Amino acid sequence: MRSAHLAVRVPALTPEAAFSHLQDFERYPGLADAVLHVSVYGTSDATSRSTWEVAFRNGVLRWTEADETDPQALTIAFRQTEGDFAEFSGSWSVAADADGCAVTFDCTFDFGIPSLAGVLEPIAERVLKETILQILHGLFGPVLSVKDKAPGAPTPSSLAGQH
Repeated sequence: MRSAHLAVRVPALTPEAAFSHLQDFERYPGLADAVLHVSVYGTSDATSRSTWEVAFRNGVLRWTEADETDPQALTIAFRQTEGDFAEFSGSWSVAADADGCAVTFDCTFDFGIPSLAGVLEPIAERVLKETILQILHGLFGPVLSVKDKAPGAPTPSSLAGQH
């Protein structure tokens, strides 16, 4: 099982405004090249389902997830219910910060192919982080800082020129 963590600071935006942008999953294909398609359905006050198609290596990863939104806590928890991963779950969260807000993405995933985990999962983690950063940049513009638990994480200066 592999995990990925990213945290960014978004200046001059309230946590509520950032959360509103963040939960608009159907906008993501226009923000990141790897996100080919997202459909959201079955929405209620707190739960929905979404289907995803994301380019990965020479193919497309597909999955459906259950999404639980908590507007009071400014969190979205997701869990794959069917699809190409053996396991995939995680969360988005937004919190107030010094002059804006902080947005955090955490996930764990497993392709369920132990013999290829050492090769596939590091590549998937890198592609996932790059894609999440493209989405965040598309939603919020240049971010002030990036915190990443893994070595080799993009720096704020590497994100500032992305559009």
